[in-house]
Amino acid sequence: MSDPRINDAASSVPHPGADVDPSTTLTPVGAPTGRRAPVLSPLNQRRWRNFCRNRRAVWSAIVFGILFGLSLFAEFLANDKPILLSYRGEWRMPIFQFYSERDFGGDFPTEAGYSDPEVKCLIVTGGLIDCFDRPVELIALVRDGQTVDDPDFAPGWMIWPPIPYAFDTIVDVPGVAPAPPSDTNILGTDDTKRDVVARVIYGFRLSIFFAIMVTTASSVVGIMAGAVQGYFGGWTDLAFQRIIEIWTGIPTLYVIIIVFAILGRSFWLLVFLVVLFGWTALVGLVRAEFLRARNFEYVRAAKALGVSDRTIMFRHMLPNAMVATVTMLPFLVTGAIGTLASLDFLGFGLPSSAPSLGELTLQAKQNLQAPWLGFTAFFTFAIMLSLLVFIFEGVRDAFDPRKTFS
Repeated sequence: MSDPRINDAASSVPHPGADVDPSTTLTPVGAPTGRRAPVLSPLNQRRWRNFCRNRRAVWSAIVFGILFGLSLFAEFLANDKPILLSYRGEWRMPIFQFYSERDFGGDFPTEAGYSDPEVKCLIVTGGLIDCFDRPVELIALVRDGQTVDDPDFAPGWMIWPPIPYAFDTIVDVPGVAPAPPSDTNILGTDDTKRDVVARVIYGFRLSIFFAIMVTTASSVVGIMAGAVQGYFGGWTDLAFQRIIEIWTGIPTLYVIIIVFAILGRSFWLLVFLVVLFGWTALVGLVRAEFLRARNFEYVRAAKALGVSDRTIMFRHMLPNAMVATVTMLPFLVTGAIGTLASLDFLGFGLPSSAPSLGELTLQAKQNLQAPWLGFTAFFTFAIMLSLLVFIFEGVRDAFDPRKTFS
């Protein structure tokens, strides 16, 4: 009589020629059954080890991750609205929802100005009518823990972000603009009295998002176009090359100026235009790698076995071309950030109200008497671009099969 455990073990052994996923492990006989835990393949394990051995890349990734992670919560770090407030026992979050002054006992249907003394008094006192006559006095009484002799009094509170200004908030400080650094504004204000720290936080996030979207879209289109050219060659390659030569000859800056003059300036339109003229950056590199690899033995063997062209191109040939492709990614990312900053510096990028680092650089040029603007823009760009270059240096080492560490 046969042992059922032997039959189970035999059934778990793959048949000759069967495809076995290298990212999964087989369950040994007698081990608890369950889902197979995915693990990294040996190749990806080697890539991860190479990246971790580049200490500069690792620390750059950590620092950049912290900075970018904080910028994702920019509304909680720099905002002219409270994060959370209590009005008559009801909790509200103005950073996510619109509240008019009437919602706090005021007169106007417009959005409440939370930094105004009258609105502050209405919130902390529960909407007392006396807030329109002596708001500062009532706020001081509530702050000191005293009660107001009024039957309608209901104590409230507000939790503010560390920086009580958004990127477009006009700071009410005495003096001319741009104002120098102070206790209220750590890095001063720009020429329209907007807080520089808040604009740097929002501008950093905007630049990274712009670079990620432009690089991703341009890389996908460029890799596909280069793969088709290099794999098929012949007339397909020749026709694509002529189209690319004509396309790259179009003056990009003039097109952006004309389109913005017709449709107006916006973030998504700028992303589309930059991708429209920037996808050719990777075409030549990917095309050369595919031209070199299409005559290799494994490609001929795959064609002889009847494997589809798409599978050969993107499953077998593209991974071998990734080393050269990844090498170009730092230039694409930094180039996208530089493109946005250059267009904003020239006045042909995002609207002036947008939190752009290029617009901050333009203000530094126009206000040489305010050196804090120039130093802030310079160090922001220097730190951001250096971290990105160091990170992609580690990624390039991870994908390089010839890279070894002692």
